Amino acid sequence: MLLVSDEGLRKAGHVDRIESLLAAAGLAVGVFTDVHENPSTEDVDRCLTFAKDFAPDLIIGLGGGSSLDTAKGCNFIYTNGGAMADYRGVGKASRAMLPFIAVPTTHGTGSETQSFALIADAKSHQKMACGDPKALPRVAVLDPELTLTLPKQVTTITGIDAISHAVESFVCNKRNAVSAAYARESFGLTIKHFSAVIVDPASLESRGAMLLGAAYAGLAIENSMLGAAHSAANPLTAHYGVTHGHAVGLMLPHVVRHNAGDPATASLYEQLAEAGGMDSVDALIDRLAQLLPESGFAACLADLNVDRAMIPQLAEEAAGQWTANFNPRPMNADVFAELYQQAFTGKDK
Repeated sequence: MLLVSDEGLRKAGHVDRIESLLAAAGLAVGVFTDVHENPSTEDVDRCLTFAKDFAPDLIIGLGGGSSLDTAKGCNFIYTNGGAMADYRGVGKASRAMLPFIAVPTTHGTGSETQSFALIADAKSHQKMACGDPKALPRVAVLDPELTLTLPKQVTTITGIDAISHAVESFVCNKRNAVSAAYARESFGLTIKHFSAVIVDPASLESRGAMLLGAAYAGLAIENSMLGAAHSAANPLTAHYGVTHGHAVGLMLPHVVRHNAGDPATASLYEQLAEAGGMDSVDALIDRLAQLLPESGFAACLADLNVDRAMIPQLAEEAAGQWTANFNPRPMNADVFAELYQQAFTGKDK
């Protein structure tokens, strides 16, 4: 079997521990740890070369979304051939894929319960969402002890990512009873335990709640989709290297405020606020806006040295993102430009 992870987890001892457990069970294990944050097609290609030499019959992804997505990307090409771009979209794999076991070490992406791999093109830096039911992990192992070695900034940023998944999937135009149930439960868990895991990072109860909440959010996405905050985040990552969770967390309050202008969507946000122990949509927006400052991260684009003159280009690219199509209110470049302007100063006017 092929174990896909990263060097940080090897240094933390997690890779060697799992490798030794598998070896003790009489299983041959090939270990690939050359995975980087926001994986690109180059990460997938290196993993693929390793896989071809080792010839696994099963893949294990150990780590955050980067490791899990790289493992999925490798699985696509190893079993079906071609290049990562061939699988952009949904259902492009014609052959069966290897069984995949996902072991998340962060409570953020929810990749462990999704059939999508998010891989950036190494040349354009644009992210490609490649999904197929055959890529869905057969098993997701949720062990909060694996998250204890997370640095504070990773703990908070991945937590914000999970919260954003719950918020966006709950109101997207592909929402349904199944996705709404998972998203609501996810939001209740993650928003209530977010501060606790910062104050007491050794709390297995809080980390377990965040980990389960992230997995539920992944299931919500798997059964529906995301929205405009993710569309607006991707160009910030591509042009300025802003970490995905940071970018999404920065744009999310502005997107929620915009979407709440639609009465039906505002009603959904009220339900989500109630699940999180809040009494109004305004309280929900305020809480979402507090997440980054509470974590010690910049909460406006100006503080990230984003060039204001780039906003028209960022807006055009955001409007072209796939997830923009699933936002509850129609989006275009003009609306995204307005949201970026608000996010530049952190104010809605």
